[in-house]
Amino acid sequence: MFAVLLAVFVVPISISGTAVALPEIGADTGAGSASLQWVVNAFNVAFACFTLVWGTLADLIGRIRAFTLGAAIFAVASLVCAFSPNIYVLDGARALAGLGGAAIFACGSAILSSAFDGPARAKAFALFGTVAGVGVALGPTVSGPAVDALGWRWIFGIQAAVLAVVLLCVPAVKRQVNEQPAGGGRLDVRGAVVFVVAMAALTYGIVQGSAWGWTSPGTLGLLVFAVVLLAVFSALAKRTEAPLLDVSLLRNRRFVAYTLVPVAASFGFVTQLTYLPSYLAAVAGYSASTAGVTMLLLTIPVLALPMVGAKLVQRGTSPVAVIVVSLLCLVVGDLGLLLIGPEASFAVMAPAMLVTGAGMGLSAGLVDGQALALVEPAKAGMAAGFINTLRLGSEAIAVAVFGSLLASLAADGSGRDAAASYDGAFHTLLWAMAVVCLVLGVLVVALTRGSSRAEHAG
Repeated sequence: MFAVLLAVFVVPISISGTAVALPEIGADTGAGSASLQWVVNAFNVAFACFTLVWGTLADLIGRIRAFTLGAAIFAVASLVCAFSPNIYVLDGARALAGLGGAAIFACGSAILSSAFDGPARAKAFALFGTVAGVGVALGPTVSGPAVDALGWRWIFGIQAAVLAVVLLCVPAVKRQVNEQPAGGGRLDVRGAVVFVVAMAALTYGIVQGSAWGWTSPGTLGLLVFAVVLLAVFSALAKRTEAPLLDVSLLRNRRFVAYTLVPVAASFGFVTQLTYLPSYLAAVAGYSASTAGVTMLLLTIPVLALPMVGAKLVQRGTSPVAVIVVSLLCLVVGDLGLLLIGPEASFAVMAPAMLVTGAGMGLSAGLVDGQALALVEPAKAGMAAGFINTLRLGSEAIAVAVFGSLLASLAADGSGRDAAASYDGAFHTLLWAMAVVCLVLGVLVVALTRGSSRAEHAG
């Protein structure tokens, strides 16, 4: 638990914390805004592209071995970041770190799935969700002072040092976890190449969509190319003896239902985590520090409630019921945020932000544990990779689309001042995010009910 969770903690900190260092990195390297933004984007794109590959590879060579390799890659990449002579080396090293981060998340959750069972597994995945939430929430808080006191290079050096501790723990992990890799199997290289290229085209198109324009030939070309490749990947998977993704997983309705929950959280929670601070600054006139403190209302439930969700399940509450409540919290929370405005008081904002955070916190970790419990142990890595691919891919889509639409709607102010235009655009998108979460919630309920009836009939 210590080794896996310590590594998991580094990954979200590396995403949210690195953003704080971008101004100083730009000043030190003389990088332009586009290449500077790829310090974050390169990590996210590589993470999204390779999570499924790592999960399937872990089933073949062993989850601990794959986890160790990923942690080592991340550590080496972080050291390269710390000593980067220019922005181009830094961007490349960040992509390599994303490759290692994908292994940590996919293989780490697969290790927990095979190492624990019953109530212990529920607690393990609750801690997994809590630590990931802590990393996201505290990334800027931890990295900001480190950048101010030591310089931007040290945040990457610290990440390398933490992962070195993780690697020192690996021998103890091997002694405690008895795993039997599939052995003799081969990675579906053809499927892996098609999938990675498809995900790279999809994520790059989404990342650049707001800059190029969503209807530009470049954006549309990449998105269409990605869809075509994903269709090819699906066709190849049906004709391959040991495919990168076993499509039979997707025939399990309950498994599919669980994988939709992180997608809902991406639209209902991650978008607010990303853009609510700028709203508070632009519309409500909050200072950066005040906005940051206020955001604790959104993140505190993510730190506290994963264990609550796990305990409810241990005491007999249906995990589907807990997840449905979490989805309702996302819907109600986003609708509650419609009450915020230039003159909104703290008392008005607090309940809506806490409820939105609860929507993320109750399901964090729980969905991973429940989904992997439905999968045979030999395919746990593949399933974990698929879940995390959906999680990060949907985050990229939700954040990019929200930001692009926000900029577009705010620009159509028709004479209104910028703050009022931004306020109206943000409220329109809150409605949209609530609708998306509601639709996904209905799908989750329908899929879980359908699976329950099928199991009962069987």
